[in-house]
Amino acid sequence: MKKYSIVRIGSEYIVQAGETSILRVSSRQEADKLVTDAAGLLQQETAPAADQDASIDRDARVMPEPAKVP
Repeated sequence: MKKYSIVRIGSEYIVQAGETSILRVSSRQEADKLVTDAAGLLQQETAPAADQDASIDRDARVMPEPAKVP
């Protein structure tokens, strides 16, 4: 996940992801809330992908070997 920062320029607050400016708002509270909401959404988005990978690996180990026919 990228690092977010909030920079004040004049009377506006700029939300940055890394070194890229992505959002301009008029209050520090609004900027804080938006960064918190975005971080929460990113965590929700990445959590299922990690679970899916784990279940695929687990299922591959649990599958029995095919029976040998004499």
